[in-house]
Amino acid sequence: MELIVTIIIGAVAGWLGSQIFKGSSLGLVGNIVVGIIGGMVGYWLLGKLGVSLGAGLVGSILTGALGAIVILAILNIIFRGK
Repeated sequence: MELIVTIIIGAVAGWLGSQIFKGSSLGLVGNIVVGIIGGMVGYWLLGKLGVSLGAGLVGSILTGALGAIVILAILNIIFRGK
């Protein structure tokens, strides 16, 4: 059950990150991957800054979206010239 929740949170976070960043669309699978990895990046980054966006589902989605934005920005910088 936790895997399904992780995938759903990743999909929502990735979609939210792509809507805020306004980069090229990665599709459903891409949003899930970016959202899940973004969650890890977001928790790491916010932990280093000593910031928490709250607990529970909303906090997880916001943290994942923030991490997804960071990942999308890095991907945009890397692949912009190609």
